[in-house]
Amino acid sequence: MPETKIVIYQVEDWIREYLSERGFEPHQTTLLSEPLYDENADAAADAHVISVFIHPQVTKQMLDKMPRLKLIATRSTGYDHIDLAECKKRGVTVCNVPRYGENTVAEHAFCLILALSRKLKPALMNTTRLNFDLEGLRGFDLKDKTLGVVGAGAIGLHSIRIGRGFGMNVVAFDAHPQSILAEVLGFRYVSLDALLKESDVISLHVPLTKETTHLINSENIKLIKPGALLVNTARGGVVETQALVEALDQGILAGAGLDVLEGEESIKEEAQLLSDTLPVEKLRAVVRSYALLNRDNVIITPHVGFYSAEAEKRIIDTTIDNVELFLKGRPQNVVTAARK
Repeated sequence: MPETKIVIYQVEDWIREYLSERGFEPHQTTLLSEPLYDENADAAADAHVISVFIHPQVTKQMLDKMPRLKLIATRSTGYDHIDLAECKKRGVTVCNVPRYGENTVAEHAFCLILALSRKLKPALMNTTRLNFDLEGLRGFDLKDKTLGVVGAGAIGLHSIRIGRGFGMNVVAFDAHPQSILAEVLGFRYVSLDALLKESDVISLHVPLTKETTHLINSENIKLIKPGALLVNTARGGVVETQALVEALDQGILAGAGLDVLEGEESIKEEAQLLSDTLPVEKLRAVVRSYALLNRDNVIITPHVGFYSAEAEKRIIDTTIDNVELFLKGRPQNVVTAARK
């Protein structure tokens, strides 16, 4: 594809330097520090290739502004922020980064688990006030507790290995169980309902799809073992926010560790909260998510589970490969609406 125009959004300084080190300067490449928004979509009006991250929503209206577009290289595993059906209609290929942070995200999940189990948030708040009283700060051991992993894919399997390393019993729910893995790693596959009933700690590691939206909801959250912890490093929409709030209020859950929130893309871009186009249900989810911020038993991090130096470099390497191989007519890591 001669004279290919490439626009890469949300580029930090280190990415600019690394792209240069990798020799990625083919064709006509524009690097922008801002995420893709309506205001800067015109920069890609004649682009053949764009690369985006997780927060911009690549909608039909956005695609209308890019009539020459042939490839979207998302620097993420998830692709729920891209209208795949519309891309298919227009002949736009979408490539993702399917593997880059299996251990990285799993480690962050356990960072949240440990912080909750040892009541790190209230302990830190107390010490900043020069309060060294231990009242209300007694935690619990992970050893011999049951870890429930929802989604035993690459990240989930790393979480299982870490849990086993802590001496935890592990159960897992997955749409495609592999008995050999269970035997080798020493865990059991169970139904989702059984997992919710048995687990002391529940960790979510599934993509956001039509089937997994509100996978944890107002009905099945009642099955959770009283006093359990819920950790979500997957996507915010996997958990129904109102159900989560009620489960915390009722003591069904003793705590929650959330690296993702339902409607987080609207929270990140505050101007959207004032938009007349923001759906009412999404606005409600945003408000409920805000309501979780000041709870002692809830830890919220800003979608940083993937964010390590090593993982980011793997993301950029795979994205470069995705673009270069597409331009050579050998696309890899292609996602389709059928896979969703």
